[in-house]
Amino acid sequence: MAATALALTALPATALQARADTHPLASYHHQRLGWKSCVLGPNDTTGKELEQAGAQCADVTVPLDYSDPDGRTITVAISRIRATDTGHRAGPLLLNGGGPGGQTLGDPPWVRKAMKDVAARYDVVGVDPRFVGRSTPLDCHWPTGSAFRSAGADRAGFDRMAAFSQDLAQRCRQHAGDVLPYVTTRNTARDMDVIRAALGERRISYLGYSYGSYLGEVYATMFPTRTGRVVLDGVIDPDRYGPRLLRGSEKANRHALEGWASWAAARHTTYGLGRTRTAVLATVDRVQAAATRTPLRLADHRVDEHILPLVLFNGLSQDDDAAYADFARGVQDLRRAANGHDVAPSPWLAGVLDFELTGTDSAYGSVQTAILCGDAAAPKNPDVYWRDVQRARAQDPLFGPVTNNLNPCAFWDPPREQPTGIRADLPALLVNATGDPRTTYDGAAAMHRAWPSSRLVTLRGADQHAVYGVYGSSCVDATVNAYLATGRLPAKDINCDAHPVSASEHD
Repeated sequence: MAATALALTALPATALQARADTHPLASYHHQRLGWKSCVLGPNDTTGKELEQAGAQCADVTVPLDYSDPDGRTITVAISRIRATDTGHRAGPLLLNGGGPGGQTLGDPPWVRKAMKDVAARYDVVGVDPRFVGRSTPLDCHWPTGSAFRSAGADRAGFDRMAAFSQDLAQRCRQHAGDVLPYVTTRNTARDMDVIRAALGERRISYLGYSYGSYLGEVYATMFPTRTGRVVLDGVIDPDRYGPRLLRGSEKANRHALEGWASWAAARHTTYGLGRTRTAVLATVDRVQAAATRTPLRLADHRVDEHILPLVLFNGLSQDDDAAYADFARGVQDLRRAANGHDVAPSPWLAGVLDFELTGTDSAYGSVQTAILCGDAAAPKNPDVYWRDVQRARAQDPLFGPVTNNLNPCAFWDPPREQPTGIRADLPALLVNATGDPRTTYDGAAAMHRAWPSSRLVTLRGADQHAVYGVYGSSCVDATVNAYLATGRLPAKDINCDAHPVSASEHD
């Protein structure tokens, strides 16, 4: 009888193995990864930093179209720093730094520093998602790194931006039309699960920032039994995710601008932008008015009413002295240009202008837009956007025409799949600053309500996007590390104060 019982218990296992071997993705799940040096050449700074940290890199083969796994394949580039405390190994921690379209392959070294002692227990894995960075590339050959623009001051300006957006969409159809339907978050999540299997792991843990929070929500929904510990920092409410995800962030961006203006006013002797917050904001308004009348000349660039608000928007995401100082020098340059001076822009401003006004980062903008347009449909009628711009302009004339403007998704083909209906609950750790101007705090609060078994770590009093390991809050960092170390969430939500920061500042 015992022998019979053993035979019967062995039969399902054999059958399961046979079923696994005939699974349509079996060849991808069982692929052997060729680990190699991450250094691509003598000028590869990212590769050198990875190598110095002990990382190796590999390319993971995945299907372009998961409904046709025997068809065309692409590669997804990953990096890995292996766990050193093998006796207490917690498995792989996959990273996504946001974007969408951002490279994450180079992130394991700095993330391991943030993790401190707990890093020894994880294989920390950086991933350049499909079509990003070192993965199979996608580039629509745009004259810009961003599809986002301000609608401008009037209908004529809005119509110019509609034509600009339509041209960007057409360039993507021309240069990447064969892959655009497969540039989606759902496919990126499927790629993550192939990576999991190729690493030989039953589960993966995950740390995602900004858009990476949405990717984590989708992965945990699609592959709930393969999800380990989850940290989402800069949390996106999935009900608000899509091609118009900036809508509703006007108030937070205005708050961040006012916070910077107070900082600059306290340093009037250094930057000369105004002695009070009101005076600094008036300087910004005068620059915007000048750019609306005549494009500002800064070296080879021309900054008009459509670009100037994007420059200011780009200056608001990091709540620290270094970022504020870069922004202040940029506004100094813009004011001098508005007064008719020849200006060689400071390094930060030069970088933003190159990003917005040249094709240097075309690939980034192309992939970012393809993901947003591929994930969810956008209104097709330009008048919908014009009405929204006009309503938002009345509340915030600087940021309203940016966050409500149309983009190439208005001229994109419909998505192949419906957006993911995010799972009802997940025991995850959520992190957000109250003044985050990109992923606003109300999104984190909404996600926390949707996932009652989650815990929310709040950084109070900071206009900061991305907190863990970035802002320098020992309170936040210690809370995240304790969770990663034990897998146990805090007994209750945690509040951390922005300044000063210490491990004792939570309640």
